[in-house]
Amino acid sequence: MHLIVNIFIALVWLVNGLLCKLFNLVPRHQMIVQKILGYQYGVFITKIIGISEILMSVWVISNIESHICSIIQIVIIMIMNIIEFFYARRLLLFGRMNIVIAILLCCIIYLNTFAV
Repeated sequence: MHLIVNIFIALVWLVNGLLCKLFNLVPRHQMIVQKILGYQYGVFITKIIGISEILMSVWVISNIESHICSIIQIVIIMIMNIIEFFYARRLLLFGRMNIVIAILLCCIIYLNTFAV
């Protein structure tokens, strides 16, 4: 079960990084970055975030230092979602519920790493 959940978590990072940000198949992601950091930086920063998310998916699958990886994932997810909640709420797919989904993902990451 641990491996299946790891694959799921890695796929979340990979899909968001590769498809949503690098390939810009979901322009809303770039719009959120532009709203928060400024239009002139949106494309570049979105690509950097996308590459970082792809690297995170590789780290998750590698299972190297999984405790540190999980803590970093949880911190990144919560910081990102709190910032988006206050500065780009109207652009979020699920609006105010995005934060709930983020918390659920963080719980899955936590339980998969620390409760096994």
